[in-house]
Amino acid sequence: MIANTEQKRLIKTARITGLWYLMMAITGILGFMVFHSQIFVSGNPEQTLTNLVELESTARIRLLLEFGIVISQALTAVWFFKLFKDNYEWEAWTLGIWGMVNALAIMISAISIASAIGIANSEISAMEDKVLLIQVFQNIISNAWGIGGLFFGLWLFPMGYIVIKSKRLPVWLGRIIILGGIGYLISTVIHYAGIDFSFNRFLTLPATIGEFWMIGYLLIFGIRPSYK
Repeated sequence: MIANTEQKRLIKTARITGLWYLMMAITGILGFMVFHSQIFVSGNPEQTLTNLVELESTARIRLLLEFGIVISQALTAVWFFKLFKDNYEWEAWTLGIWGMVNALAIMISAISIASAIGIANSEISAMEDKVLLIQVFQNIISNAWGIGGLFFGLWLFPMGYIVIKSKRLPVWLGRIIILGGIGYLISTVIHYAGIDFSFNRFLTLPATIGEFWMIGYLLIFGIRPSYK
C-alpha cells in the first residue's frame, strides 16, 4: 500500500514536470521561432528599431513569451529535482542547478529585449544613438541564446544519466538525451570558433527529439515503478 501510494505521488510529480516542460517548449517555439524574427532582424538594427516602434505590441508579446520561457524553465528544473531527489540526489541537484542556469541565460535575453523596447520608444532624439544601442542589445540577445547552448546541453547529461541508471523511463530516451547534450556542446563550440559547418544546426536535433519524447512520456505515462 505504501509503495503504491508513493508510486502515485511520483506519477503526479512526473506529469507536473512534463507540464512545465511542455510550457517551456510552447513558449520557446512561439517566442524565439515565431515572434522573434518579426521584431529583431539579424544584421539590421535600423529595421529592428523601426519594428520596435511600429510593432511595439508584438515586441511586448515577444518579451512576455521570454518571461514564460524563464519561468517554465525554472519550474521544470525544480520539478525534475523533486522527481529524482530521493534516489539520485547528487544527479538531481546537478540537473536542477544546470536547469536554473538555462533560466538565467534566457533572463539576460529578456532584460535585453525589455531594454531595447525602452530605448526604441524613449525620448532620445539622436537616431544614431538609438541604432547603436539597439545593435548592442540585439547582440546580447543573440549571444545569451547562443552561449546558453552550453548549459542547454549540459543539463541534458544528468537527465539522461538518471533515465538510463534508474530504468524508470525508456533507456533509449536517456541515450538520445545525452546525445542531444553532446550535440548542443559541439554545436556551440563550432559556432563560436568561427568554423563554417553547414550541418551545425542538425547537431541539436537529437536534443529536440529527446526532449519532446521526454515531455510526452512524462505527461502520458509519468514514471515506471522501481523494481529494486
